[in-house]
Amino acid sequence: MQPQQQQLLDGRWHFQYGPIDLIISADGERSAIDRALSACWTRFSQILPELVEELHVLRQPLKQMTWRASPVARRMVRACWPHRAQFITPMAAVAGSVADELIDFFVAEPEIKRASINNGGDIALHLAPGQSYAVGRVSDIANFAAESQGRFAIDAAMPVRGIATSGWRGRSMSLGIADSVTVLADCAASADAAATMIANAVNVQHEAIQRAPANSLKDDTDLVEQLVTTAVGAIPAGLIQRALENGACHAQQLQDEGVISAAWLTLQGQHRFVDKALDALMLPSRQAA
Repeated sequence: MQPQQQQLLDGRWHFQYGPIDLIISADGERSAIDRALSACWTRFSQILPELVEELHVLRQPLKQMTWRASPVARRMVRACWPHRAQFITPMAAVAGSVADELIDFFVAEPEIKRASINNGGDIALHLAPGQSYAVGRVSDIANFAAESQGRFAIDAAMPVRGIATSGWRGRSMSLGIADSVTVLADCAASADAAATMIANAVNVQHEAIQRAPANSLKDDTDLVEQLVTTAVGAIPAGLIQRALENGACHAQQLQDEGVISAAWLTLQGQHRFVDKALDALMLPSRQAA
């Protein structure tokens, strides 16, 4: 297994190394982008071996702030620290932390106007003054190629440089039943950890919901014997609202604590926004980034 890179037809770059799968885009002076991509590629090839060295520790529940050798591991611990009162391991922020580590190479180049690194739906952004991104949001996170369910604007004046989405049908297992939870935060690692925890909180008990111990589905999971959601059938409207309210309450607490800026929660066609300013961010669904 070796790291691989490829430039896509639309000018973006695809970096892949084992489970790390990135789509990178950047706008600005060509020489600055080339320098950032070169530095990013060098660092990218180092990250997976570093994380593997500490994987046995990173899969343990976070109970105390302890030193980690690699910079990405330290980002993971910091992002998960606000959630330590509940069950969480640093792995809840791994995708966002990798994206954050690499976006710094684009931030360091003044001639780059904007850049994004998308690690399986967890996105780190760089925005120079006056720049913005339009980001699509989908309710079916099992199918990121699906039609966008809404688009929102992120501009440089906002304290948002990270976006993450979680839910029971995503790449990672979930304790909750959310179809999707999208979180905006100051970095991708914080958004990643918070999206995981809010999605866990979107939860109720009903016979249409099937669960299984995580380690019965995947031997090396950091969730060990935690019951994770494997299927969600149709549930009554009242329970949908209750589950969304449970998640929204947790999201509101994280917003009050300054951990996140905003969140969207979706379950079986019903939605909940946590941030009164979210309506102002919404764009026409066909508006280009």
